[in-house]
Amino acid sequence: MTKSEFVDHIAQKSGLAKTDAGKAVDAVIDTIQDTLKRGGEVNFSGFGKFHVTERGAREGVHPRTGEKITIAAAKLPKFTAGSGLKKSVKGE
Repeated sequence: MTKSEFVDHIAQKSGLAKTDAGKAVDAVIDTIQDTLKRGGEVNFSGFGKFHVTERGAREGVHPRTGEKITIAAAKLPKFTAGSGLKKSVKGE
């Protein structure tokens, strides 16, 4: 499902105009991004949790030259599915 299909679906389910549904979806995405940038987490009970994890620096191999390189540490966004979402996907 693309973002525009998602917005259409939200507009249909909520009775909002497509422009209002688009603004709401954008606001949710922006809020999640801003919270993760600050190092926080967003938790929707039963649905899941968005959070940031840190990956340490590690050694890798350059694929063309075979030379050893150091891959820098990084912060990564993660999503952990909640029990309600897992049950829904399983069809329980």
